[in-house]
Amino acid sequence: MKISAKTEYACIAMLELAARFQSTAPVRVRDLAAAHGIPARFLVQILLQMKAAGLVSSTRGAAGGYQLTRSPEQIRLADVMTVIEGPVVAPPMNVSADTPITRVLQSTWCEATNAQQQVLSSVTFADLLEHSQDTGEMMYYI
Repeated sequence: MKISAKTEYACIAMLELAARFQSTAPVRVRDLAAAHGIPARFLVQILLQMKAAGLVSSTRGAAGGYQLTRSPEQIRLADVMTVIEGPVVAPPMNVSADTPITRVLQSTWCEATNAQQQVLSSVTFADLLEHSQDTGEMMYYI
């Protein structure tokens, strides 16, 4: 499974917005970009795609920024990845011969694609946020 930088940046931005979902203040693009080392202009393009898909809303002005349009529990990793990459499909066969060997390979590629889609569809941004808090660095006190 290959994940483009654009998809990764989209997921990072959505996770950050999920972390701030309870806040009434929108999150500024420059804050998101600076916190995660994402080029701000690229992030704006990504967030506009998320907005067109109905996953985020924007507020203009000095205090403007972006917010999720629904709770992190209602947004799945597959939703964001589909907006950026398009639907997940099994790769086409490179050989044109239709033989038992090519059919079994194609069937396996389809199974792998379906399994990938099931995993991505089962993970919400609330799940990811919970896991990100669980994996915090251990604190040692002396």
